[in-house]
This record gives sequence, structure tokens and C-alpha cells, in this order.
Amino acid sequence: MAHRIAVLSQKGGTGKTTTVRTLADAFRRGGLRVLVIDLDPQGNLSDYFDVPPDATPTIAEVLTGRATAADAIHDGIIPANLQLAEAELALAGKMGRELILRKVLRGADDDVDVVLLDCPPNLGLLTVNALVAATHALIACEAQYFALQGVEQALQVIELATDGLNPDLEFLGAVVTKADLRTVHSREAVVALREAHPGKVFDAVVRHSIAYAESSERGVSILDHRPGLGVDYLDLAGQIAAALGEAPAKRKLGTLAKAARA
Repeated sequence: MAHRIAVLSQKGGTGKTTTVRTLADAFRRGGLRVLVIDLDPQGNLSDYFDVPPDATPTIAEVLTGRATAADAIHDGIIPANLQLAEAELALAGKMGRELILRKVLRGADDDVDVVLLDCPPNLGLLTVNALVAATHALIACEAQYFALQGVEQALQVIELATDGLNPDLEFLGAVVTKADLRTVHSREAVVALREAHPGKVFDAVVRHSIAYAESSERGVSILDHRPGLGVDYLDLAGQIAAALGEAPAKRKLGTLAKAARA
């Protein structure tokens, strides 16, 4: 089975969707086959991948049994739109509602190495479904003091999923995003996160830049738009590949990161 990584955050604005978008691109450049699933009704990730807004079927149809996951893949992504909010309400009244995503994904990732699940910016039913379907969890958090509380809340939900429904779920770690390391506040926030969760915060830190908004607007990966900035995600992808035991991808990503720094 593919490595299924649920990427979550306690709130919006943490750079979570950008992290999923860029990790997908980085993993592919590292030689891994990647499937991305947008689980946010806002559909920002789908838009980032330039999926037409009227594309069908979407993850909403998959979750409600009107389409298969395989049929909903559009150029490597199962997209989402506002219909997903309606689907979530419909799921809330069903027995075994936390297990639905895991069931509908059976067999859909047989031909890929990594599945990235972009969770909504809350810790509700869709996020729980992602954690139950996943093999690993990754938390995205800002370089801000209040991120400590958000990480704690996300870890509680991960623990609930592990204890009750998915005992094999592994916590990959937290990635610090949108960090302005020129400021004392950001640097101290990173230190505080690492002290609170030793060994669970990735060494790679994603720097803050307006270039991410520019790349999102253009539907272009930051690795192409600003390679010198995108090296943060190449480093992160390499560290994740190492944690997953994907040694060839780790080596290739290391080579790409070295080239981007040159």
C-alpha cells in the first residue's frame, strides 16, 4: 500500500495547502508516484493544481458512493468543491462515518507511492476520515507562539484516531511554515515548538514569502517560480522520504536541493 499522509492544521492560514501542493511536486521530481486528494470544501488545492471548477466527479461523489475514487482522479488529483460540505453533512448521520474514506480508497492507490490528503482547516469529520485512512500524519503550523496550542489540539485528534480507529497511524512530525527568521518572534517560536515536541519538528523550515501567493495565483509550483525559495520544500520532502524509507527519492531530492542552492 502507498504511504498515505494526512496533512492537517488546527486552523486556516498555516500554509497547509501550499505544503501539500509543493510536496507533491517535490516527491514527483524525486521519482515517486503521487496521488493528491483535496478534502477541503474550499477547493483551494484543486485550484492550485489548475483543475477546472466544474470538473467531475470529485471527492464529494466518491464519499457519497456516486463515483469510484479511480474515476475521480484528474491529472493526479481527486479534486474538491463546495459540494464536499454537503457530502460531509450527509456522512455525519451514517454508521461508521469515520471509516468511509478508508473504504472508498481501497485499491485506488495501488499504482502510486505516496498519497497526500489535504485536510480542511479544522479538526472535524473530514479530518478524522483522513487520519483513519492514512498511514502517517503531518502537521503544518506557523512560526507563531499560538501555534503551540494548535499543534497540541491536532496531536489530540491524531491520538484519538490512533487509539480508536487506526492503531497503525504514525505521526511523521510538524513542519514550521511561513517563518520570517529575520524576526526574533519567529526564531523563538521555532525554538519553543522544538522544545515542546523534541524530535517531532522537522529541521526544514519553510520561509515566509509573497512568492507563494504569486505561484498559487499562477497555478505554478514554487519550485519553478522561485527555485531558491522552494529549496525549503525540497529539504522537507527529502526528510519525509527518509522517514518513509524511500532512500532513492531522498538521494535525488538531496541532489535537487543542492542544485537549487547553487
